[in-house]
Amino acid sequence: MSDELGYVRRMWHLLEPLHAVVYYAPEAFEEAAALGYATDERWPSYFAWRAAPLGAAGADRVAETFFGFSPTMIARYVPAGWSVAAPEAVLAARTRAVDRMYRALFSERVHGPELAEAAGLVRRAAQAAEVTGRPLAEAAAALPWPDAPHLVLWQAATVLREHRGDGHLEALASAGLDPVESLVSFAAVGAARPEVFGSRGWSEAEWSAGRGRLQERGLLEEDGTATGAGRALRAEVERRTDELAAGPWDALTPTERERLVELLGPLWVEAISSGLLPSESTLGIGKV
Repeated sequence: MSDELGYVRRMWHLLEPLHAVVYYAPEAFEEAAALGYATDERWPSYFAWRAAPLGAAGADRVAETFFGFSPTMIARYVPAGWSVAAPEAVLAARTRAVDRMYRALFSERVHGPELAEAAGLVRRAAQAAEVTGRPLAEAAAALPWPDAPHLVLWQAATVLREHRGDGHLEALASAGLDPVESLVSFAAVGAARPEVFGSRGWSEAEWSAGRGRLQERGLLEEDGTATGAGRALRAEVERRTDELAAGPWDALTPTERERLVELLGPLWVEAISSGLLPSESTLGIGKV
């Protein structure tokens, strides 16, 4: 991996927890409950928070853009979630949730010059992202920018992670991997245990069928681990994903990039040490 692509992956590792914590924070569940969403599990609010920038999207649209989730699972929450609250109300509540969550996580850092500096740099990268043809990034980038630096930071991180995610789907498609196969092949290289990927709602029969298709392609061993060819294919998917995510970072100079790493470090530590995020996820951060 080139130094440049290594930086792209490093920034993803730093920014992803700052975005994803909203799906687990108690403040977000409180805001979701106030809208009328069930909070005994995280999925009703997850699909609402993440899909709201798309408008009142149907299940097919969400399945297409979220990709790794079972359409059957998505259909339990979408479009029913829009009868609980309209996307505009969800977005307003999401902003309140991020505000409260970041204030709880970062305390006085929220008002500090370092966070404001980080927000400005991440926003510049986000605004430089080419989002045409990347539906989740395009929808996130079209939202108005908030004034408060900590809200700018979250929104910019969200644009960049959705930009990366949209590019990841392109890389998976180029590798000939469908939604189930993308998860089976990722589990096969040790990104996470298969049980973790079970959160995406695929049945045992669907998972088994995906394994069978990958075995027929010579990508999977009988025990479910990746063959050499399977590992090479996943490595190419990750390389291509990093490559497709690199563009926004050209907006920053090398010195600014290193400064941003320095600024984000303490915020990353707070997010990780909060105990809100799962220790193992389907993203494979730190594993691949």
